[in-house]
Amino acid sequence: MTWTNLARNGRILVVDDAMENIQILHHALRAEHEVLFALDGEQALQIAREQQPDLILLDAVMPGMDGYAVVAALRAAPRLQDIPVIFVTALSQPEDETRALEAGAVDFISKPFNVAVVRARVRSQLTIKRQADAMRELSMTDGLTGVANRRNFNDTVDAEWRRCARAGLPLSLIMIDIDHFKLYNDHYGHQAGDACLQRISATMKRCASRPQDMLARYGGEEFILLLPQEGADGAEVVANRILDEVHKLALPHAASPTAPIVTISMGLATARPPLEGNTPGPLIRNADGNLYRAKQTGRDRYCISLD
Repeated sequence: MTWTNLARNGRILVVDDAMENIQILHHALRAEHEVLFALDGEQALQIAREQQPDLILLDAVMPGMDGYAVVAALRAAPRLQDIPVIFVTALSQPEDETRALEAGAVDFISKPFNVAVVRARVRSQLTIKRQADAMRELSMTDGLTGVANRRNFNDTVDAEWRRCARAGLPLSLIMIDIDHFKLYNDHYGHQAGDACLQRISATMKRCASRPQDMLARYGGEEFILLLPQEGADGAEVVANRILDEVHKLALPHAASPTAPIVTISMGLATARPPLEGNTPGPLIRNADGNLYRAKQTGRDRYCISLD
């Protein structure tokens, strides 16, 4: 089985201060999963942040940061809090298991362990996680276009705002509206309108393809594009690319007073470091105001300002 397939089956982080225990678990799991390891709690958290494991097998008793402290740190980190943790430990009393589960572990295995039992419980927890991830993805995705929904955007923009503020990096937004979309629906029908939304959104998503970029459906025919770590110049490059690609689609719009094809209007806004304030609300309002200016000054264009 290739390394890619192993990762697809689940990336597992084994945390134990005894190398012999890590070797046993690695040998038991390596045929089906990608296995990472850490010898202490601090290293485990670093690997979790960098590698995003699907499951952590964690010893409870370790020098320095013990397993309970590791779980507390995981649960306090938004990007790590959903990683399931199975305690694999020499502790065996009912109160030890209770403490582990109350701390946030999903399972508890006492040493010495049965390898077949470990494999079975790992498979079970990975299946549960895949199902939870699929449900979470559905709840954060717009059903028609397949891009992020507004809830997803709201969560992400807050997190990216804080991250860019800490790193001293800019953050840009593009608010996007399909011109005269009500007239399009009235003329061509709602099924054609849905197909138009799908074509336009897919085109815009291709125009901003960095891993950190996010296109979201903000409501109706309005979209918003989040560009973390991108300044005003880069945002303008993306906006011009979107205008060009939408024009190339050449979707007929006989009812539009702006053009014979479907066009879009955009409002751009950039916050430069240091990003002051607790929320990106003013930046979003700035982008929305610039979108309004683009529509008032003829549509099929963008307007931009710096925050």
